[in-house]
This record gives sequence, structure tokens and C-alpha cells, in this order.
Amino acid sequence: MALPHAQLLDVIGVRPLGAALVDAFSTSLIKTERLQLLHLVLPARQDMPEHHVDDECCLHCLEGAVDVVMPGGTRHLQAGDLVVLPAKQRHALSARLDSALLVTLMPRHGDATAN
Repeated sequence: MALPHAQLLDVIGVRPLGAALVDAFSTSLIKTERLQLLHLVLPARQDMPEHHVDDECCLHCLEGAVDVVMPGGTRHLQAGDLVVLPAKQRHALSARLDSALLVTLMPRHGDATAN
């Protein structure tokens, strides 16, 4: 069963989970026609295979440490760091520690499906 998304004007908590991070899972927080927020949880040493999204996206490391691996180089994110990827930028994610990211997608056509 899918969890319900938050609605506009709802307060959404994205603070660090601390010790609860090890039992957390990724969730879609809100999805509208122009915005999608994901709380992405990656256990240490877990990779997300190379993919892209059609539009720009922002990866904000809330806690832990994640490498954003791209053909042109790697960006190392720690808690508090963010990077904005250009549209269609191929990238993979590699968690160096138990990590959580806030992923912000701004789809132009109502769906930010990763490929």
C-alpha cells in the first residue's frame, strides 16, 4: 500500500533521523504537477545505479555522506551539502555512511520518472 503524499501547506519534517536512520526507508513526500520531493535513504555502502532524470534536480544531503558519481567526475556530499544536476545528467549514488537525502525534482510535464 502506498503512503499518502503530503498536500500543499502541510508541514513536512526532513530533519536528521540520527539512530533511527538505520531502520528508515525512502519515501515520496509530496508530488504535484510542478514539484516532487523524495526522502531518499541509502544504507552505508549501498549504491543506486546510474540513471538520469529529464529535468534539473537538487540532491541535498541531510545526514551521512554520499558520492554523486558522474562521467565527468564525482561530487562528495556530506550533511548540509547540496548539488543541482542539469537535466538528463547521468549519475549514480554511492553511500559512504548511512545517509539520507532530500531530492527535489521540478518536472515540466508532470512526471520526473528516472531512466
